Amino acid sequence: MRTIRSLAALAIVAALSACKPGADAAAPAANAPATSAPATEATANNGSAPAGATSNQPPAPPVSHEATGPAPVEGKDYEVVANGQPFDSGDGKIEVEEVFNYVCPACAAFEPQFAPWAKSLPSDVRVVHVPALFGRMWDDYARAYYATEALGVAERTHQALYDEIHIKQALKGERGNDGMDAIAAFYGRQGVDVAQFKSAASSFAVESKLAKAKQYAQAEGVGGTPTLIIDGKYRITGDPNTTTRADQLKIADKLIARERAARGGH
Repeated sequence: MRTIRSLAALAIVAALSACKPGADAAAPAANAPATSAPATEATANNGSAPAGATSNQPPAPPVSHEATGPAPVEGKDYEVVANGQPFDSGDGKIEVEEVFNYVCPACAAFEPQFAPWAKSLPSDVRVVHVPALFGRMWDDYARAYYATEALGVAERTHQALYDEIHIKQALKGERGNDGMDAIAAFYGRQGVDVAQFKSAASSFAVESKLAKAKQYAQAEGVGGTPTLIIDGKYRITGDPNTTTRADQLKIADKLIARERAARGGH
């Protein structure tokens, strides 16, 4: 019963607001920005369930990345980032940056849509998760993400941490300050060595990545989460009243195709 109530609450929060600096998850904004499409509508459009329910749901339908329909419109569907650069362009692939944080209910609701879309992208595209640092618990969970990335366990623990916060509510996330000990204990339950996690979390490498992530989000004009950016150049927005998460992913496909064409691809 608690899981059902948690799923319903998560859908409501996602439908009302994105997550922004200083936002209180218990008091979402009345007007939804384009970065937070209604979870219930997104589910209807894509056949995906709210975060945490995927294990009890049938597989999502195949994802199409065909860039059909009208071209995205600057100022309506996306903003061009002045002097924008990919977060990590080392391999030369087109980069999709998702600015997110585990504490964000809108990010948790988006993940069941975003994950299959991201996994099915063509081989010339890569996804980079950029944790948002908006202070307090946001910064702790950003640190946790980079610690798990350093240990090679980020991918397998990604959905589990969303579930722990938003479905099981065993961690507070945006509802309070968990602290690194509680976060480390969660990873311990996932089979991660707690001492190694804490060591990685306090390492110079993680500190450097945190600084880079914060600088990147500021340079890209990120005001809330989740935010999708294509190759550092195009920050996807949309109409606050009509754009859904499914729409944003379609916009992303079209901007990826545009960037591919600009590089001489097909």
